[in-house]
Amino acid sequence: MTSRSSLLPGALEWRLVLAGTCLFSVGVIAGGLWNKKKASTARSPRVTVLPKLSPEEIASIPYPPDVLPGARDVDSPYGSIRVYEFGPEDGRKVLLVHGISTPAIALGAVAHALVDNGCRVMLFDLFGRGYSDNPEDLPHDIRLFTTQILLVLASSALSWTGKDSGKFSLIGYSLGGGIATTFASYFPNLIDSLILFAPAGILRPYHISRTSHIIYSEGLIPESLLQRLVRKRLRRPMATPLKKPVDKDNMVDATEAVAAEVNLEANSQAVLSKIRPHVTVEKTVIYQLDNYPSFVAAFMSSIRYGPVRYQHDRWRIVGEHLSRENEEKGTQKKVLVVLGANDPIIIQKEVEEDATEVLSGNVEFAVFDAGHEVPVTKGDQIVAQIMDFWQRTD
Repeated sequence: MTSRSSLLPGALEWRLVLAGTCLFSVGVIAGGLWNKKKASTARSPRVTVLPKLSPEEIASIPYPPDVLPGARDVDSPYGSIRVYEFGPEDGRKVLLVHGISTPAIALGAVAHALVDNGCRVMLFDLFGRGYSDNPEDLPHDIRLFTTQILLVLASSALSWTGKDSGKFSLIGYSLGGGIATTFASYFPNLIDSLILFAPAGILRPYHISRTSHIIYSEGLIPESLLQRLVRKRLRRPMATPLKKPVDKDNMVDATEAVAAEVNLEANSQAVLSKIRPHVTVEKTVIYQLDNYPSFVAAFMSSIRYGPVRYQHDRWRIVGEHLSRENEEKGTQKKVLVVLGANDPIIIQKEVEEDATEVLSGNVEFAVFDAGHEVPVTKGDQIVAQIMDFWQRTD
């Protein structure tokens, strides 16, 4: 017969398990009631600023909503997305992805030149830039960027991904280059050709300063304080843009990437919009800082989570796909990488070495006498290079 004492430990253990389970359940329910993270979407100046302005005032702002042809606003669960699509409907389809600080207008010169050469182009403002809303509760990582690209493609009245639509060419600038390459690694069968302007993605880590590591690390400093600090730092580099390339002993602050994109002296003569010639990337960035509070949060999140560094494995997938395709079809498909010889962020020699290795040699380089702003100031020359590239590699 089992003694009473032998039953006590088991009974006690069972009661403890039951009590623990009940407490855990209460915690889960409480967490669901009080700690559930809610979706939070910050509206762009399209909603917060434009309705307060007259048509004349809207036409004169640094980033007018009609800065490029074919503007539309695409509603999505992540917020509204500003898209521009223009050019002949039967032309070669080209999707362009801009950089970390400037909206789609930074690639305006390239887009217009492509259209002049018979292409159908589509550009869009990344979340938190220009006239696209910002899903503040989500990290700006490749998952969000990939979703945004697919939403943009699906918003077109033309088929960009359907069976009979043919493939499209993908162009990415700076952060957009990292986004474009990683996107292509997941959807290689959608992409006809990949072209990168001063691309992020395989930036060597020693170029990022210790200060940037601290500023863009979460949890060390209150986020509100960090955003105020970054907002000030984003303004400061534009007054003294970088002019010399960095090397292994010369690190760069992450916010100085804005100065490299803006490059006041070079960009002052760049024509980005055919109907709004007063528009410049410098004025557009300042406009965002003054009128789009969530822009700084999007900028910071893109540095923290975006495909800026350590994307070598995804680039290798692109290179391996091109090797297989070239072997099977007898083609000479390559990635075209456009660089600025004086770029202080994306160093020509380093990119040529690293991209050649990770892309299995399936890469061609075009170097221009410019800095990181190369597609802003060299639009016509770059498109001439692209047209020649397509003629040789299609």
